[in-house]
Amino acid sequence: MAIPVKSMIEEVLSELRKVGGINASAAVTRDGLLIASDVASDVDVDTFAAMTATMTGAAETAMSEVKAGNLHRIIVEGETAKIIAMGAGPTALLVVLSSPETPLGLILLKMQDASKKIAKLLE
Repeated sequence: MAIPVKSMIEEVLSELRKVGGINASAAVTRDGLLIASDVASDVDVDTFAAMTATMTGAAETAMSEVKAGNLHRIIVEGETAKIIAMGAGPTALLVVLSSPETPLGLILLKMQDASKKIAKLLE
């Protein structure tokens, strides 16, 4: 029996969580609907999905308006967390919530790999 796509994406997100400092991750549609997540119970996953998709859409519009090319990722840094969002194919986003002190280089490297896997699963 084939493993459902959602379960395979959850596995990719679970692997991503093993990177130190990543507290939550989710695959969401570009219009903000949750596809799959690996999120602690204190995070409202539906709001996390919707708001990160909204942020990404606004950033894509801004980049388009200033003719700056395609958006690669957005990074929002706060006092107690970072939110990073990047495309995972034409219909989805990969979003991550991390600790503020977690080095971005490692997170971005692991997110790029995970986003490629998710994009392939959603083809």
